[in-house]
Amino acid sequence: MRTAVITIVHGRHEHLRMHLRGLAASTTLPYSHIIVAMGDEMVKNIVAQERSSARVVEIDVPEGDPLPLARARNIGAAKARCHGAELLVFLDVDCIAAPTLLARYHETASEENSTASLFCGPVTYLTQPLSSPITPDEMALLHNPHPARPAPPAGTVLHGDDFNLFWSLSFAVTVPTWLALQGFCEEYRGYGGEDTDFAWSARDKGVKLTWVGGADAYHQFHHVSDPPIEHLDDILTNAQVFHQRWGQWPMQGWIDAFEERGLVEYRPDLQTWVRIRN
Repeated sequence: MRTAVITIVHGRHEHLRMHLRGLAASTTLPYSHIIVAMGDEMVKNIVAQERSSARVVEIDVPEGDPLPLARARNIGAAKARCHGAELLVFLDVDCIAAPTLLARYHETASEENSTASLFCGPVTYLTQPLSSPITPDEMALLHNPHPARPAPPAGTVLHGDDFNLFWSLSFAVTVPTWLALQGFCEEYRGYGGEDTDFAWSARDKGVKLTWVGGADAYHQFHHVSDPPIEHLDDILTNAQVFHQRWGQWPMQGWIDAFEERGLVEYRPDLQTWVRIRN
């Protein structure tokens, strides 16, 4: 099963270097690696400096526009399929693959090739920036998967039914399942909502959710805000898209936190959440 890695990126250049070095140390090298650069001309230079064989696809993003995360993933998947990929592994630029990540996704997808499934590996969030590439021994010492998601022991799988736990940081899907799902909904632009929409679409089509032990990724440290106020406008816009498609509000925890801070309010006349302008 020819495996392609798909990475989307804008900025995060040092993270991209570590991301590439992690994949280069994998026990199973990808058949192809597609990097979709969203309005970032530096990406191809970094890939060349790292002597990576990854193919860079550049898409134009006007200054100040929301990043087209959903569309970029779809473009990466289409490019990977053109190069013969049979298994698509989506790996966030912030994530460093453990040496066994690709092998475990490949093994699990091969074993369950008659079952349509989203395959998700555990993710450990690193608490400090990296000053040098992380070694397998260091990974073992830092291994601490996010407690909100299942993390079965290496070499095992766990079938889940809570599709709200799906995340796009690290997951794999076979090409037939990807085609059945028709990729990510491109109505979402910017941060938030598109991965939950993708997971709900999978659930509606009878696709399974499989947590893959040993397909570990290590999320590199970067500063975040909670709630993510810098993404407030994107979140409200995408929440409205989600509500129109599914009849429910996503990201409710963030929306509630925005409301508590006096940043948003629900407008019954518009039947939506709006930003309160100061």
